[in-house]
Amino acid sequence: MSLADLTATELLAKYRDGSVSPVEVIDDVLTRVDELEPQLCALYALDRSGARAAAQESERRWRDGTAGPLDGVPVTVKENIATRGTPVPQGTAATELIPAAEDAPAAARLRAAGAVIFSKTTMPEYGMLSSGVSTFHRLTRNPWDLSRTAGGSSAGAAAAAAAGYGPIHVGTDIGGSIRLPAGWCGLVGLKPTHGRIAVGNPYAGRAIGPLTRTARDAALAVSVMSGYDPRDHTSLPPASDAYEVGLDGLRVALLLDAGVGLPVDPEVNAAVSAAAAVLEQAGAIVEPIRPIISREMLDGLDHFWRIRSATDIALLPEERRAKVLPQIRQWVSTAGDLTASDVFHGYSQMGAMASAVGRVFTTYDVILSPVAPIAAFPAELAYPTDDPAKPFEHIAFTVPYNMSHHPATTVNVGWSTAGLPIGAQLAVPHHQDLRALALAEYLDGRRTEQRAWPMS
Repeated sequence: MSLADLTATELLAKYRDGSVSPVEVIDDVLTRVDELEPQLCALYALDRSGARAAAQESERRWRDGTAGPLDGVPVTVKENIATRGTPVPQGTAATELIPAAEDAPAAARLRAAGAVIFSKTTMPEYGMLSSGVSTFHRLTRNPWDLSRTAGGSSAGAAAAAAAGYGPIHVGTDIGGSIRLPAGWCGLVGLKPTHGRIAVGNPYAGRAIGPLTRTARDAALAVSVMSGYDPRDHTSLPPASDAYEVGLDGLRVALLLDAGVGLPVDPEVNAAVSAAAAVLEQAGAIVEPIRPIISREMLDGLDHFWRIRSATDIALLPEERRAKVLPQIRQWVSTAGDLTASDVFHGYSQMGAMASAVGRVFTTYDVILSPVAPIAAFPAELAYPTDDPAKPFEHIAFTVPYNMSHHPATTVNVGWSTAGLPIGAQLAVPHHQDLRALALAEYLDGRRTEQRAWPMS
């Protein structure tokens, strides 16, 4: 196995006993990047010299006994999470490329912990697509099948993790942008409790979290990035939940019908149902539940986000507006048809979703569902529907937890007949992020079929 494929916990153990150097590891990661990046197009602002210099400094800290909790571990950060000196294009050619003045909170905590941030990762246009389609970045592809999307909007993070560009990759999520690509790439992806990881530029539903190959690595990343930061008024102190879960008597709500959006593919249904059976055999009480959200809720959110995006784009000079992806321009073109009442009602649906999720957690400890109703769709499509008028038909399982602020994580529970990963989602009550990851680890270890990572 290449050093690039080792988990963060494995790397730290090897650094500790001196059997491996951070310099050796970053060299292996960069070699992997050189081999695969022309096909995957997962990275933005790759910094080879900076990475090697940071790895050398980490090597020195390990010798001196001053290493931090992620010292020498290769990490990527999604391009919309600011890192000092690097522009933040937000996936679009319409953005002015102005270097960021400082690290965002998550990036700052990673650096302080000794992580080697060697590159940013790609995202689609304004982060408003669940694909890698962008007017700024090259098209990001799925390592399991290059004809398929890696998902989005944390497209590059998911592709990099699945391809073995080191163990920890950090993304953002406002409607499923960590969990959808994680599910389609066979990863653990955590959208944490809102505020557990400071965002820096908070917005309703927006969260930062890890995409990794193992739940343990995700928990390690969360432990480093979490905590209050004065730049984010929604951020919280570090939580003290434990990485453990008892399955005997655990009340699991099985949600196989989102009630709105694309129908669930039979292969997805079967894989998630099999995961439910694993929990039931271990003593959990699994009960099917009715859909949590409604058409009114999803459409209302669409209306609100459409107005928000249309307002942002309207502020651009004409020459920059013309550079916005045509599908996004088409989506916002109908915003003028919405009344003030429509927009207010749309905004209110965020609260309606939150209340609907909260009611489920008065009875259940976990909500188990698909991450997405389908496996990864063709890479060139902006949306799985290929219709800008219907952009959110695939997020009905993920978006409720952004609005309710509950933690939700993904785990691979099988493969389609085409060999594409199928993800399950585990949502839990507030501040039980590590419990969700422990559940993910349990299911991951009991999957009936284990496959090697692609391109390793």
